[in-house]
Amino acid sequence: MAIETPYPELEELLTLVGEAGRRLSEMDASEGAAGNISVFMGWPIDPRPRFPLVETIEMPLPMPELAGASFLVSGSGRRLREIIQDPAANLGFVVVDGEGKTGFLYTSPRRLFARVTSEFNSHLAVHRDQIGTTGTNFHTVVHAHPPHLTYLSHIPRYQDQTYLNRHLLRWQPELIVNLPEGIGFVPFQVPGSPGLMHATLEALRTQRVVVWAKHGVVARSDTSVKRASDRIEYAETAAHYEYWNLASQEQGEGLSVEEIRAICRDFNVQQCIF
Repeated sequence: MAIETPYPELEELLTLVGEAGRRLSEMDASEGAAGNISVFMGWPIDPRPRFPLVETIEMPLPMPELAGASFLVSGSGRRLREIIQDPAANLGFVVVDGEGKTGFLYTSPRRLFARVTSEFNSHLAVHRDQIGTTGTNFHTVVHAHPPHLTYLSHIPRYQDQTYLNRHLLRWQPELIVNLPEGIGFVPFQVPGSPGLMHATLEALRTQRVVVWAKHGVVARSDTSVKRASDRIEYAETAAHYEYWNLASQEQGEGLSVEEIRAICRDFNVQQCIF
């Protein structure tokens, strides 16, 4: 899917990133400086009115096929809840150079970070894969720490993706509609590691929100920054219901398989979980 003209202006994108960061914080999914956001934009944007300073940086991954591509990226150690207050101080604007090994990092004189997020390698791998596969001119990746999803990922039986989905997506009719591919699961990998990068890339080819075991979640969207954060919110809501059910000795039954299939028939939802 591609965004059509007129393309969003830089100011609009900065606001949307800020609003997504604020909502994740309201969900308790971004404690302290946890979480990060990146946005790929496949059309020309001049960053200099908001980001006049420029330096050369080494790209986490060589990506010559994306020469000239632009990314908005949250700064390492920055609080997602504060982006909305001053987006330029908390975000960087990266343009990939012609060979793809380095890039130009544009920042504001009010910059509050030394480098972009340490998870940028995982973000870039997912962006590159989706752009290459679908040809999209817009893509966003969001990482956060929703507490109930993260807690459940510490319990062995929820580390099975089928079990996780069948138990989480039974609590609201809207869940299967908004997460028809279900929730992916990646076993624990060291944050920022090549292993996590490759596992995330594979999982997000079939799902649009993925649990990083004992760490948090990552979601993607090719339509909106806030759509990616919405997917995290849907998944976290499902996990919250499941947590409540565990706390009440599993008295709730949730929607039955037959009820979920009826919802899918009426809403023309294609799914293979139930």
